[in-house]
Amino acid sequence: MAEHKHGTMDISVQEKTFSSFITIVTRCCIALTLFAIFLAIFAS
Repeated sequence: MAEHKHGTMDISVQEKTFSSFITIVTRCCIALTLFAIFLAIFAS
């Protein structure tokens, strides 16, 4: 079996993917919050 050395794997692609995912989720949450506030103000 091959020996694995902790910390030797290149994870730059995974870090970029995770960063993009977090950015998209954050922007969607902000947009949904603003939409809910808009509905609360103007849809009553």
